Amino acid sequence: MSEILNQIQKKDDIKKLNEEELKTLCKELRRFLLRSVSKTGGHLASNLGVVELTVALEYCFNLPEDKIVWDVGHQAYIHKILTGRKEQFATLRQLDGLSGFPKPHESDCDAFAAGHSSTSISAALGIAKARDLLGGKEHVIAVIGDGSMTGGLAYEALNNAGRENTNLIVILNDNQMSIDTNVGAISRHLNNLRTDGRYQKLKEHFKQFRDNVPIVGRATYNVLSKARDSAKHLFLHGAMFEELGFKYIGPVDGHDLKELLELFRNVKYMKGPVLIHVKTVKGRGYRYAEENPSDYHGVGAFDLKTGKPLSSGGESWSDIFGKKMLEIGAANDKAVGITAAMAGGTGFEGFQKAFPERFFDVAIAEQHGVTFSAGLASRGIVPVFAVYSSFLQRAYDQIVHDVCMQNLHVVFAVDRAGIVGADGETHQGVFDLSFLSHIPNMTVLSPKNGWELEEMLDFAVNRWNGPIAVRYPRGTAETAFTENREPVAYGKAELIQDGRKIAVLAEGHMLKTAAEAVKRLEKDGYQPMLVNMRFISPLDGEMLLRAAEQCAYIFTVEDNLGKGGLGSRVLEFYSGRRQTVSVTSFAFPDCYIEQGTQAQLFARHGLDAEGIYKGIKKRLGD
Repeated sequence: MSEILNQIQKKDDIKKLNEEELKTLCKELRRFLLRSVSKTGGHLASNLGVVELTVALEYCFNLPEDKIVWDVGHQAYIHKILTGRKEQFATLRQLDGLSGFPKPHESDCDAFAAGHSSTSISAALGIAKARDLLGGKEHVIAVIGDGSMTGGLAYEALNNAGRENTNLIVILNDNQMSIDTNVGAISRHLNNLRTDGRYQKLKEHFKQFRDNVPIVGRATYNVLSKARDSAKHLFLHGAMFEELGFKYIGPVDGHDLKELLELFRNVKYMKGPVLIHVKTVKGRGYRYAEENPSDYHGVGAFDLKTGKPLSSGGESWSDIFGKKMLEIGAANDKAVGITAAMAGGTGFEGFQKAFPERFFDVAIAEQHGVTFSAGLASRGIVPVFAVYSSFLQRAYDQIVHDVCMQNLHVVFAVDRAGIVGADGETHQGVFDLSFLSHIPNMTVLSPKNGWELEEMLDFAVNRWNGPIAVRYPRGTAETAFTENREPVAYGKAELIQDGRKIAVLAEGHMLKTAAEAVKRLEKDGYQPMLVNMRFISPLDGEMLLRAAEQCAYIFTVEDNLGKGGLGSRVLEFYSGRRQTVSVTSFAFPDCYIEQGTQAQLFARHGLDAEGIYKGIKKRLGD
């Protein structure tokens, strides 16, 4: 490990260095980050881009007294290294290891937990107002990327902060990227900002003129004010932020350490809300990441010399979704694609290239994406909104009010449903079955394998007319049960094998795991019924009644929280009916699920084949 970085063992150690040593530290931090993330995986490009910015912040401000709120938090690795967590970095995103996002329980230098975008300014304003109420003097800084600035919550917060007029520093890290390339008017606005100082000079001249005139009449002052405002809009594109009540500074070179240090030392003494526009390069210092920042936003383990991943799986669920949507788009000219800045992540890039006039990237604005979809659907278009499960929950009200209440034909392709793994609590998609299936008019499906995902997408777009969600997990698509190709019929489950005494009802890809547990039960002499539920809402009532007639014990298996999921819905179905049946649910507990690999988390929570088998045997024994 490098000599300067070795001196950083705890928070504030950075303050012992001089400015020349800080430059060396930045180089060593990049080398350390590359070596570490190449082994553990993680968010690489975003962290490479904020090395100088983070070093300058930690050097000029006093943590944990001063509060830095990182938006999303996937750019906070350097912050973690500089605040005493360097030795734990080998455990990054591993089971029981260091989180890939800010976590106050890890360090008092993490002011606020994060994982989703556009939250930092709201949280920082709340912290700043709490400081005011408590009589504190600490500085509060929100660091937000230009990608996160496409989310509406950021502007709600800017509007509120400008009105409150409290001391708050917002750093806009402008690298022209979120996960995919930024889109929309806000992105264009930021890209048009220049380091043109003409407005600042004009503003100073105006102030000098005003102050040097002994008496200025109201009419003269109004004319001058209008002239000043016109000049502001003419010369300074950053006027938008000033109109919201912020003092705008920038753009600033986010890799010029000397300039950043001088700026942060000075801005500490400014009053009211300040926005500093910092321009950085995502992936800075690693050629492969600079050239392909989207590919290196979130990476698995990779070869540092070649930049290539160390392992590659088979075809992913997202890949299958993308291929099927190309086929659907070619056959149905009313089908359109929508994404919230995740065209690549959701597999929608092929559709985007093939049908650019029918593809809409709404940026990081899931709420808008859902209501935009509702508007399209109200005129007979069939929108397919591809979105990660954990991000879809941000648009719950729009699903209820704008889509389902009007019974509009919007298709939700819910990617990364269930356990996603190393990103941890903020990204686990274990709520969507619960928050979707109880909404009136909403149909919810879950495929057992890649073929069934294609079949369900065809059903959702071409054979249904109403709100419908198809949820599928992260990773390599399941290929088990490819011989079972029964067409999807509304509200109907699929009987995989008939049986008695025990019925195992599985949701989606969990069918394979359930089948492995069933095989073990068969070796013990049981003859279990095995059912692929397919529909979570509505449930197949005929199949459930058949299971109750033939079996005394019903077991449900799902990749979701138990509360409100498949097991809960099955219990509700049997409640009040005359069948004497025992229902046991295999699902995740009522808590936020920690980070770890998918396999580790299924095993830890008794949702692997061994855990399900033992759980069923225990219930039968009881």
